[in-house]
Amino acid sequence: MDGRLMGKQMIFDGHNDALMRLWKHQGDPVAHFATDAGHINAAACRAGGMGGGFFAIYCPASRMPHTGSAEVNAVELEPLDDPLDQGWALQAAMGQAGIALQLAAAGQIEIVTRPDQLGRAFMGDAVACVLHLEGAECIDADLLALDVLYGVGLRSLGPVWSRNNIFGHGVPFAHFRDPDLGPGLTEDGKLLAKRCGELGIMLDTSHITLKGFEDIADMGQPVVATHSNAWSLCPSSRNLTDAQLQVIAQSGGIAGLNFAPPFLSDAGWKTGRVGLDACIRHLEYMIERLGEDHVALGSDFDGARMPDGIASAADLPVLVKAMEDAGFGAEVIAKICCENWLAFLGRHLEKGA
Repeated sequence: MDGRLMGKQMIFDGHNDALMRLWKHQGDPVAHFATDAGHINAAACRAGGMGGGFFAIYCPASRMPHTGSAEVNAVELEPLDDPLDQGWALQAAMGQAGIALQLAAAGQIEIVTRPDQLGRAFMGDAVACVLHLEGAECIDADLLALDVLYGVGLRSLGPVWSRNNIFGHGVPFAHFRDPDLGPGLTEDGKLLAKRCGELGIMLDTSHITLKGFEDIADMGQPVVATHSNAWSLCPSSRNLTDAQLQVIAQSGGIAGLNFAPPFLSDAGWKTGRVGLDACIRHLEYMIERLGEDHVALGSDFDGARMPDGIASAADLPVLVKAMEDAGFGAEVIAKICCENWLAFLGRHLEKGA
């Protein structure tokens, strides 16, 4: 697929929290998605060339209105959030899945479950949506809720967010620490991972401990981190060590650049502010370690603060221009911005069809 449409670089993004933002809004999600609110909305996607991405179902601890950005909390080791009640998490997950269905019925998104749908991602107004579950708190040990979510269109799952659940151990938000901060998948977690493999649900290693990453890698499937950066450039526990990057490359997986300042630089961790030069440094490093076919974008739109110069998805061309100014060739930019995700998903969805 050509990476440009009408002269604009197309974008397929690896992570956003728009469904959570719309669920917390508690109004009409279809009408709200048509406004200019948040990082991800219909107009911003059109303006920025964002034809699709992974839309996360994330279960927060409350339904307090979404503020649009995380608070700056420059402590070296934040305690893990308390585990969620499964009933509450299921309510939140079903609410966000319902919003996705409403947006799809209104023609604002298209829930992607087949490879042929990817080809339409940039051809119309509907944003291609790969439904992703960020933390499996809503699923009980019997895994029945997993089959329900699969029926809705779920095709990607991270067993944990940065808190523990019955399936595994989340990595705490920590600076100057690597991801080796706890156990990995539990026995229930390994059964969940096995069932995901049977259904064709991609596993995401962002937010999991090093041991959990290794447990997933041992399954023999391509290893994916939808929104994580290079630990060697920013020593956050949420980032990937060189050894992890090597595993991703050797497995044929992908790592998506997270735009959140605390995962881009020490200054971003301290102040919540960072320039696009930090994004470029991580992209250059990740390409060096992974190869240009295994690096993509995973913005964390609607779930984190953004770098200076990016106020919403409408500003994605600013990042593309920064890549051009840094000497990235057109072919490499196209791979990072959309082609790598589209190629990977084409293979993944074909297996799960």
